[in-house]
Amino acid sequence: MITTKRAGTALLSLTLATMLAACGSSGGTESQDGKVTLDYWLWDDQQQASYQACADAFQKANPNITVKITQTAWAQYWQNLTTQLAAGQAPDVWTDHGSYYPQFVGSGQILDLQPFVTRDKVDLNQYQAGLADLWVKDGKRYGLPKDWDTVALVYNSTMLKEQKLKAAEMAELTWNPTDGGTLQQAIAKLTVDENGRNGLDPAFDKTKVKVYGFLPEWGDGSQGQNGWGDLAVANGWTYLDKNPWGTRYKYDDPKLAQTIDWYKRLIDKGYAPKFDKQSTLGRDAVLGAGKGAMTFAGSWTINTFLGPDAEQKFALAPMPLGPAGTRKTAINGLSDAIFAGTEHKEEAWKWVKFLASADCQDIVAGNAVVFPAVKTASDKAAAAHRAEGRDVSVYVDATKEQGGTFLLPITEHGNEVSQIVQDAIQQIVLGQVGAAEGLKKANDQVNALFT
Repeated sequence: MITTKRAGTALLSLTLATMLAACGSSGGTESQDGKVTLDYWLWDDQQQASYQACADAFQKANPNITVKITQTAWAQYWQNLTTQLAAGQAPDVWTDHGSYYPQFVGSGQILDLQPFVTRDKVDLNQYQAGLADLWVKDGKRYGLPKDWDTVALVYNSTMLKEQKLKAAEMAELTWNPTDGGTLQQAIAKLTVDENGRNGLDPAFDKTKVKVYGFLPEWGDGSQGQNGWGDLAVANGWTYLDKNPWGTRYKYDDPKLAQTIDWYKRLIDKGYAPKFDKQSTLGRDAVLGAGKGAMTFAGSWTINTFLGPDAEQKFALAPMPLGPAGTRKTAINGLSDAIFAGTEHKEEAWKWVKFLASADCQDIVAGNAVVFPAVKTASDKAAAAHRAEGRDVSVYVDATKEQGGTFLLPITEHGNEVSQIVQDAIQQIVLGQVGAAEGLKKANDQVNALFT
């Protein structure tokens, strides 16, 4: 969906101001003739056209309301939003993320939508299962679902053929933290040194790797949405005591340490790049340059790997079967939030309700960028991808597999938790501390935030 992480992996160390934004006014305006202009912010440039089309349709049906869309890149987006919230001058509506919204709730900066939802009889059953519950706390609702994403394995099809691996094998990969299962075997085969030897060759030179079999994501914050979190859950791990709004994390669970240790062994074997030697270009660029064979990637990257501008020929496979014989992928989604201080609550609600409706989400589906939250619109997005020759079924199939998806954690202190855990995992993969020791220390620090 976006070119950066969807799961809060690049969370900034931001401190929200203690003032209540409700005391301020929004950036929206009202003209003398009673016409209202709503400010709407989003971060994804790939989706801006879709939501402009939604705005055009909305404005046609509501001629007294104009929607002004502002798009800003991920990091700057949250920095600007935090600054504007602190000044009481936030946009009327903004695209929200599960890692951030608990802070807005705690600071009284986000409007409870439940009274509007009840009054207008919004059907919450129209959305992909579980997504509507993400935005509820203590009976108050702070958003309606707009889209969803899952994670799959993306691999270089050309490299697969060169190493005599078949797509059917990739569809049935297994993983365990002891020997890595057939996933590790595939990674080893796809790792090639400068002399053309793969990782299973006794003469393989791990000091002179030309193509890494696997590119891990180490900027994944406290959630590991793009890999380690999915495998750890498949290994029997759970993030915290309850979700959403749990207060006791479980980063000290040996099942997570086993997973991180397995990732580190990939590095030690030369199958994955060392953390301090990774390219600063990012995984997508390295894969595009033909320097890596595969990685875990979310459905928001479909057009990156399968679109007409892709530099290599890629294909998708489902997440590997874990030790219990099941596949696991995080399912995540966004919503749209209304600023508690907006002077145009009814107009903002009309816009948010439209964004969460099939009317808007069908428009988004037709552009085949993301999977909308409305189930019927999701089906239309999959059909739009198929019409363009893109097989994205693994992302959709994951949502239909019993127990195949899990929700990422939503709690207070999201920024602090993310930084603590990400720092700990990076220290582990650098070899500065053992997995069990590093994760226990991080878990103690994280849980101390809730005492």
